[in-house]
Amino acid sequence: MASPSQEDYTTTLISAPPRRPCPRRTPSLLLLTFISFFSSLAFAFLFLSSSSTTQSLARRSLSVLRRPTVILISSDGFRYGYQFKCPTPNIYRLISNGTEVIPGLVPVFPTLTFPNHYSIVTGLYPESHGIINNFFIDPISGDAFSKRRHEPRWWLGEPLWETVSNQGFKAAAYFWAGSEVSKGSWDCPPEFCPKYDSSVPFEKRVDDVLSYFDLPIDEIPVFVALYFEEPDSKGHEFGPDHPEITKAVARIDTMIGRLIAGLESRGIFEDVSIILVGDHGMVGTCDQRLIFLDDLSPWIKIPQNWVHCYSPLLAIQPPANISLAAVVAALNQGLSSGKVENGQHLIVYLKEDLPERLHYSSSYRIPPVIGLVDEGYKVVQKRPMSNVCGGDHGYDNALLSMRSIFVAHGPQFERGRKVQPFENVQIYNLITSILGLKGVPNNGSSTFPDYILLSDN
Repeated sequence: MASPSQEDYTTTLISAPPRRPCPRRTPSLLLLTFISFFSSLAFAFLFLSSSSTTQSLARRSLSVLRRPTVILISSDGFRYGYQFKCPTPNIYRLISNGTEVIPGLVPVFPTLTFPNHYSIVTGLYPESHGIINNFFIDPISGDAFSKRRHEPRWWLGEPLWETVSNQGFKAAAYFWAGSEVSKGSWDCPPEFCPKYDSSVPFEKRVDDVLSYFDLPIDEIPVFVALYFEEPDSKGHEFGPDHPEITKAVARIDTMIGRLIAGLESRGIFEDVSIILVGDHGMVGTCDQRLIFLDDLSPWIKIPQNWVHCYSPLLAIQPPANISLAAVVAALNQGLSSGKVENGQHLIVYLKEDLPERLHYSSSYRIPPVIGLVDEGYKVVQKRPMSNVCGGDHGYDNALLSMRSIFVAHGPQFERGRKVQPFENVQIYNLITSILGLKGVPNNGSSTFPDYILLSDN
């Protein structure tokens, strides 16, 4: 059987350019990203040859553990290119001895924390798993979803910890979005699923995960999900090119080193598959790049209670007696008039008219009117009292600035391999294949693991 090719997993999303150029850029990180992007062309021969030779390389056998085991780590907001901002010897160790995506893992749209974390562990786009934003309102019940809502009705699909548990194995989820939701045979056991607490030091999180491997061998979880809030919080506060980002990245690298050292001391580092990902990237923003809904009042007035989300994804739910098409037409007329500040950087759609590659139309939870803003711009109701600069995400997932890191190390990953970008919905099938479990249907490709993983012989 022929090995799958990269083209099977590279969608139009990967090559789709931004709709318009943004006049301001953060030069240092952008330069690093472009250097990485163009240098990735130099890996083309390596990439193509690895696609054809990977199947001739055998996965490495386990020496201590009885079953394949995966530790999935999320570093929130780890934009692709951050790993070049400072020395990251521990991440580099995983890269040089594992498989890396160049230039970066493609998030789902919207490029927000909760939708992407849940897509990673379900293999579903947000329109399918139901977490369509970090905050949204159910248009039928009027109930509001927030990050603290753990009722199963919000969280559709089957996440990895549930898949593992349903098939009779132990799983652990340390602060991952959705892990506190009891579904199927998964009831968020306290010994493997602590309640989210952002004050818990990163060091304790790593040490707690390592303690799982001190349990009797049949009690060790075969799947562990571990979450870190950084460098996302620093990215929002300071933007992607601030020295604080460098410190946050160095801190994450230290945590990876702590994990590696703990696994090595137990003699199981080479037995465990470590997959390090981010959920999205980050782009610099400033109040000079704002679009004010109040400026559109000559064409249409948008009351605040119509707006479910302002930015970077504008989501509007007009009353039932208002023509949706008329709302979209009036907004776009004003935005294109040349009389609205930065109006040319926002386009409004009926959700069914959004680009298909975004996979953001079929859920009833998605408001009917959606506005897409250009990279680095924001929508607000009215002018702020002061100017604030920082960083944000949530933009078009075709943008390089929204990509994140993907590095995988373990007995089923080829050492030193570079692969081209793929969407994070592929990760669910990748992990179930490593674990030898039967996954549930999802939006990822069932043949994708054959392309990434080493064969049995």
